[in-house]
Amino acid sequence: MLKRLLVPILLFVIFLTLGIVAWQSTGMILGLVNFGYLGLSLGLGLGLYATLPREKKPIGRRVALFMVGIYLLVFMGVVGRENIQIEGFWFALMTGVVQAGIMHYLIAKIIGPLIFGRLWCGWACWTAMVLDLLPFKRPQGRVRNRGWIRYAHFALGLVLALGLYYGAGFAAAANNLAAVIWFIAGNVLYYALGIGLAYALKDNRAFCKYVCPITALLKVGTHVSLLRVGTDQDACTQCGACSRSCPMGINIPQYVAEGTRVMSTECTLCQTCVTTCPHDALKLNLGLDITRSEKLIYRD
Repeated sequence: MLKRLLVPILLFVIFLTLGIVAWQSTGMILGLVNFGYLGLSLGLGLGLYATLPREKKPIGRRVALFMVGIYLLVFMGVVGRENIQIEGFWFALMTGVVQAGIMHYLIAKIIGPLIFGRLWCGWACWTAMVLDLLPFKRPQGRVRNRGWIRYAHFALGLVLALGLYYGAGFAAAANNLAAVIWFIAGNVLYYALGIGLAYALKDNRAFCKYVCPITALLKVGTHVSLLRVGTDQDACTQCGACSRSCPMGINIPQYVAEGTRVMSTECTLCQTCVTTCPHDALKLNLGLDITRSEKLIYRD
């Protein structure tokens, strides 16, 4: 049992430590509350996933998604009046407003992926919280040559923020009423686009694969992530159940055949493949390696 709970406990301890550091360095207990709650939510979700029976394991991820997603969306975004959309991050950097959103991006999107990969996408994203409720959980592969869109979206957000700040003197989109309006409007647009793409492509995670600008940050650190899905060649029968169930369209059997961990930067550590594998050939583990190639499944 202790071995199963190693990752949840480690994650909670890291977040709690960050909270204590934030509290001591700023004198504001809000840092401890924020990081403590987030660590507890992720730790609880991962702990449930580790200990529940196979058929009930997805409950753990749903718990984490809703606990973290609603907290960030409602408490930090609306009640806290902070724009933690990507544009809000740029505005905060340009105006020198060191707020919770800066720490959120620093930990969850820049430093975090070096350790936990894209755990954010699978266990904490408030957009995925909604998209995962849609019925298209087993997509028929990825659409080719569409990955550039998310990088264009990332660049567009940066150019928009720079243009408004330096060109129009607009600097009120990080932490005030304008920030809340921007945050709400941006999320409404994301949800509408995400749901529309899901139905158009029969793929819950189409938005994540082709449009989400946050992946431009997340994928950088994920190249050297310590936490990945490990593989067991001896136990694997190459039945393909893992790749058929993978919401991100990763060709997991190819990684198994090569005797490596699942090295794709598209992996969100949702562990759907781990749960689906009938031979227990997959499991999370810690290691040190660098992504060399992406092995993905594409539509014909």
